[in-house]
Amino acid sequence: MTKALSGVRVLDLSRVLAGPWATQMLGDLGAEIIKIEKPGVGDDTRGWGPPWHGEDRTAGYYLAANRNKKSVAIDIAKPEGQKLIRDLAARSDIVVENFKRGGLRKYGLDHESLRAENPKLICCSITGFGQDGPDADKPGYDLMVQAMSGFMSITGNADGPPRRMGVAMVDLTTGMNAAAAILAALYQRERTGEGQHIDIALFDVALSSLGNQALNYLVSGEAPGRTGNAHPNVVPYQPFETADGWIIVAVGNDNQFARFAALLGHGEMASDARYRTNGARVENRDTLIPPLTEAMKTRTTAEWTEALIEANVPNGPINTIQEAFAEPQAIHRRLSHEIEGVPQVASPLRLGASPMDGAIPPPALGQDTDAVLEALLGISADAREALRASGII
Repeated sequence: MTKALSGVRVLDLSRVLAGPWATQMLGDLGAEIIKIEKPGVGDDTRGWGPPWHGEDRTAGYYLAANRNKKSVAIDIAKPEGQKLIRDLAARSDIVVENFKRGGLRKYGLDHESLRAENPKLICCSITGFGQDGPDADKPGYDLMVQAMSGFMSITGNADGPPRRMGVAMVDLTTGMNAAAAILAALYQRERTGEGQHIDIALFDVALSSLGNQALNYLVSGEAPGRTGNAHPNVVPYQPFETADGWIIVAVGNDNQFARFAALLGHGEMASDARYRTNGARVENRDTLIPPLTEAMKTRTTAEWTEALIEANVPNGPINTIQEAFAEPQAIHRRLSHEIEGVPQVASPLRLGASPMDGAIPPPALGQDTDAVLEALLGISADAREALRASGII
């Protein structure tokens, strides 16, 4: 069955995480992804271990963001390599890159140069701070942007230091935003016949991803602080200690609160003006949470889980990653699987008319160089050997 993006070719000049995450999503949807890597070195994340996988000791980090791609090793610093990349771009629909602003211009691989030869080309540039502004020439890294955007100021306990998120969430959400913008540009190209340049910045994405916390500040004029595992706008919405562990309770409306309070033996709270509505509960959380906390300690996690499900109160365990993959739902949805012996996490993109079967594992460095150069550019075996001897591929 034809996949959603079958017939779309992406030239991937990105490395590390945000760009590769975007192109992996496009590859999952059926696009052909040609990943350009430096000969002998490859994507930096190939060496970001341990842990390692396989005899070639490829880092798990690299494996997380590079399935459904072809690896072509070309030295972008050499004129002959630049010509190869220009020729590939002329035969592509999309180019994704995450060089510093203007970094590709010296190679003649910037979006203006590439689109002059291929006006239908969609070029997506991913940088730390965008293509303009006082910080445009700064390098951008996930941790640095987590700090600058305010994310770290709202992450952690109120009486503790700022904390980073447990994964590079700014990179991941940037990749997702890049993929969405690319898909929109493809749709527009169907109507106009023209490609365009897409400017995606980690800093922009981080600020936009602050969601309700950004509006909490813009509406009130007061910068939100750290609230640990408690929610700034919904109460009770947090972990509770049980007789033998912890459990998350996520009360999303007043009816759920009434059922939760009754279950804990505090049914009177639902008619108390201090707690009847969510707004009141947020304002009075200091007096609300302690009696609920004590009541939750009277049963085990398993007992509370059963009781909360029966009362239709949203709840869940605090799993390790191992426990998360062992959840019956995760097993049923095959969220952990292998592609030709390589562990992978399943794509969450499930299109009914374009299944995700036929995936290929993340490629070894340069494994597709000969096949791609022959098939797309018609370069003979002798010519490829000459290029290889010169260190160009």
